[in-house]
Amino acid sequence: MLTQTISAFMTSHHKECDEQFAQAEESVANGDWTLGSKQWQAFSAELEKHFTREETILFPEFEEQTGMTGGPTQMMRMEHEQMRALVNEINTASENKDKDHFLALTETLMITMQQHNMKEEQILYPMTDQSLSNAVAIVDKMKRN
Repeated sequence: MLTQTISAFMTSHHKECDEQFAQAEESVANGDWTLGSKQWQAFSAELEKHFTREETILFPEFEEQTGMTGGPTQMMRMEHEQMRALVNEINTASENKDKDHFLALTETLMITMQQHNMKEEQILYPMTDQSLSNAVAIVDKMKRN
């Protein structure tokens, strides 16, 4: 049986979130608010699930085992808060069916997510794979949450 690395598991979840995001954005761009709102809510829930996995499971384990509490995980948490604020603004635009504002905000969120994910995928996740002796258990725990 192949064991899944933290990098592989979390990068795969980034891709799933990206696909949901693109579907919601496309539906709204096409004027289908019913489908777009439903897709947006599904994406938002999945994004929050991702952040929560990192903030409650992965980051604390990494910080505990490496002693690094003020470095990459602190930056990732700050970026999570920035993205949460954008999601809240996008929720308002969605509720108001303000297509132009929705699409402008989602463009900002997409750029922010791409930069954030690149840092995690190229720096933080490989660090966790190398540093955490219990990576398999961490992936299993994240799968359950």
